[in-house]
Amino acid sequence: MTRIGFYYDQTRCAGCKTCQVACKDKNRLGIGPVLRKVTSHQVGAYPAVKMYHVSASCNHCDAPACMAKCPTGAIAKNDDGTVVRDAEACIGCSTCVNACPFGHPAIDETTGLSVKCDGCAAWREAGYLPACVEACPYRALDFGDVDELAAKYGADLVHTLPAIGEGDTGPSTQIKARPVALTDAGAPLVL
Repeated sequence: MTRIGFYYDQTRCAGCKTCQVACKDKNRLGIGPVLRKVTSHQVGAYPAVKMYHVSASCNHCDAPACMAKCPTGAIAKNDDGTVVRDAEACIGCSTCVNACPFGHPAIDETTGLSVKCDGCAAWREAGYLPACVEACPYRALDFGDVDELAAKYGADLVHTLPAIGEGDTGPSTQIKARPVALTDAGAPLVL
């Protein structure tokens, strides 16, 4: 089975949230759910303070906990490896939200159903990259076959960061991390 996912170059990310806004716009999400979330983190204390940003969405895991726990089978894996949600089968029970160790599915308060990133499947079928990737002004995001992403961007990539969370689900995300982000989640900042 093909395995696709996101590449995130944290060393290029300025925390501008353009990817987050593009995702909300493309998915027509109102106030509340965010499918790609940008957070900023502070590490250390004066005078040795460091800050970094994290842009994260569904990791399209190899063994997704959200899919394993969904009582109605509303979450499944496509042939390309993306983890998708069937709106017709979803009952809004929040099981997927609670099961994901990375906190990515969310409940849309308007519909009462869960929502999650599907890698902009319809856009990809039309020949585009996901909205977040297309919108990033710093080209900190990419999307594709995980083996091809690793070959393109280098072998020093990680699949998760302390600020994103830990899980044994086999995340497909490839991250070029800032060294400070590998050691400490830091204090989340509200910007």
